Amino acid sequence: MVDLPLDAWYGWIGLSLAGVALVGAAAGLPTAPPPDAGAVAATVDRVAAAEYAATAEHPLDGEEIRLGTRRIGVRSEAGAAHATLAFGPVTPVPVGDSPLREVLYGTPPDRAFDSPAAFRQAVVDARAAAADAPWRPVDRTLIVRRVSWGGMNVVLVDA
Repeated sequence: MVDLPLDAWYGWIGLSLAGVALVGAAAGLPTAPPPDAGAVAATVDRVAAAEYAATAEHPLDGEEIRLGTRRIGVRSEAGAAHATLAFGPVTPVPVGDSPLREVLYGTPPDRAFDSPAAFRQAVVDARAAAADAPWRPVDRTLIVRRVSWGGMNVVLVDA
């Protein structure tokens, strides 16, 4: 057996510990890329830029989404991604039953609301609630619908 000086042993121990730390760091890296928030925002922008009523769906590869009036965030175990909307503001539909949700799924606004003023107020309230929107679970695709009623053009978004 070869006798190594004492400082060589410290060098080998240091290199071994560094190797273990490197393997641990590599094992903690995500195995998949974060969700594509840019593609989600592009779908919303296509509907928002339309001159007429339009609807679109986009499959989501994330587990949670944050819908704002001008930004969208999507996250999964691999990380989070955010994108800014080029055409906005949009109106995130509140969670739960609401007339805006009915309109998003195809009910004409004049059947879901008593008046254009009620429609306008629901949009204002939904946008205000989205100012500090929480992350919420995704269990389906993103749905976007552009509607016009009473002189108001609105882009409704939900996931």
